[in-house]
Amino acid sequence: MDRRTFLKTTVISSIAAGLGTTLASAEQYFPTKVDQTLFSTINRVKDKNNKTPLEKTHAPVIFAPASVKAGEPFTVEVSVGEKIHVMGPSHWIENIELSIGNEPAGRTDMQPKGYVQPKVSFLVIVPKEAAPSGKVTLVASQRCNLHGYWESSLDISVM
Repeated sequence: MDRRTFLKTTVISSIAAGLGTTLASAEQYFPTKVDQTLFSTINRVKDKNNKTPLEKTHAPVIFAPASVKAGEPFTVEVSVGEKIHVMGPSHWIENIELSIGNEPAGRTDMQPKGYVQPKVSFLVIVPKEAAPSGKVTLVASQRCNLHGYWESSLDISVM
């Protein structure tokens, strides 16, 4: 065998061995198969009276007062799921966002360590001009690494 053939064979064998090891590692750390259809759209609860287990653990839940005074701060809490979503190295919430209508109000990014629970508080002030009709819609969204983008909303009155 000449030197060129030897080097080609060695390089190809090394690449093949490396790919096999990489695929085996991915299976070890990400054993759960991902449903790709959950990433093609914004997921929302379809029937509030009959939620699926996936909806119960992934749809954001918004806690806020029913009515607030314009220009005064109030707290909005957002948790991921009625039953708080677990956080671990293979299944975690990447971020939680809060918007007032179409305007971004806050965002929290999370790490897949399992040290925190996916529940955050935002201190919000709604100016009078942001609610000419006397109400605003709070929109909470989150992204799960395995189950895609989820969104919920809540209307509140602004006096």
